[in-house]
Amino acid sequence: MKMDDKTEELIGAIEDLCDDSTIPKNVRDKLQNVISTLKEEGELSIKIDKALHGIETISEDTNLQPYTRTQLWNLVSMLEQVN
Repeated sequence: MKMDDKTEELIGAIEDLCDDSTIPKNVRDKLQNVISTLKEEGELSIKIDKALHGIETISEDTNLQPYTRTQLWNLVSMLEQVN
């Protein structure tokens, strides 16, 4: 099953965020889990829902910088557009 362009773009955006060394390691690990979820086989809407839940959980981390939280909400917007 080939991923559509929006999903690939979204994964790229999450990978860019993972490359940011100012983000705590535990957050980067959780973002990697979101990427894995999006790459799984299966129904796109279910993968999107899982990814949304994962990012919302990450955004509740009290150690996040405000700009990182903003980037996460941008990812949420991108996910909602894919669905």
